[in-house]
Amino acid sequence: MTDGFDRHDHSACVKTALAAAEAACAERGVQLTPVRRRVLEILLENHVAMGAYDVLARLSEEGLGSKPPVAYRALGFLTEQGFAHRIERLNAFVACARPGADHDPAFMICRSCGTVAEAGQARGGPLARSAQAAGFVIEQAVVEAEGLCPSCQTGAQA
Repeated sequence: MTDGFDRHDHSACVKTALAAAEAACAERGVQLTPVRRRVLEILLENHVAMGAYDVLARLSEEGLGSKPPVAYRALGFLTEQGFAHRIERLNAFVACARPGADHDPAFMICRSCGTVAEAGQARGGPLARSAQAAGFVIEQAVVEAEGLCPSCQTGAQA
């Protein structure tokens, strides 16, 4: 299952993610401050990864802060809590498509339009099984694939 390339009710996607973040914060006893919430909303606007300075520019326009630590702290909190992921290849961030789910995310990045789809990988998938067989303990894994999304493939064929 992937999120990001398929047509879907994006407003429901955003509402679900925000509700999951609010519930998780309440359960964990951490604060989803107005700036943190706004950064999550910005990331949720579409399925395109955003750099910290892009997020900062939006915060600055809205009067929520103009110094880099404002964006970096909020993004750090969101990734730490599992509400966002860092896309290493792009040095950017994307909202988690499955907030609250225990998963190892993998990303498909469209090199044409920049859309990022999160592929669902349950914990204990093929990489984890291979690591276990080798006696290796995975502490962190980032799986990123670059290619063309269905829309860009269609456009390239036209």
